[in-house]
Amino acid sequence: MATRLRKSRRHRGSRYCGWGQIGQHRQSGSRGGIGGGGKHKHFWIRTVIEEPNHFGHDPLNSYSRFLVKKWINLRDLETLSFRNVGKKGEKTILDLGSLGIQKLLGGGNINESYVIKVAQASASAKKKIESVGGNIISNEHSSQ
Repeated sequence: MATRLRKSRRHRGSRYCGWGQIGQHRQSGSRGGIGGGGKHKHFWIRTVIEEPNHFGHDPLNSYSRFLVKKWINLRDLETLSFRNVGKKGEKTILDLGSLGIQKLLGGGNINESYVIKVAQASASAKKKIESVGGNIISNEHSSQ
């Protein structure tokens, strides 16, 4: 091709030579950064609209989906006995599930025998209640 017909000859005097006023064919500057650069700065609106979950991390999944939010120890059962459901012979019936308590723990000792309705109970709590003569009615796999 003759030199006089080349594109570079046609662009003489046009200042930008067809590459635009802003970027001017200069590496990554015309894109606003290399790769995902600018997502926390000048491309923030684009990031919010197109990739709203780009920043942050995935939540950690617990192996047990039953998260105990409210619990009680054995030593505190006597303070709850005034809210009892009823009496069954000598045993006091406590419905901890209706009080919003999800788990019974084995801290402390008890002297009275109880029939306790609760979602979960620790092994030491079961052992202590059964040694006094009470029992636990539980459904171990109840959901929140």
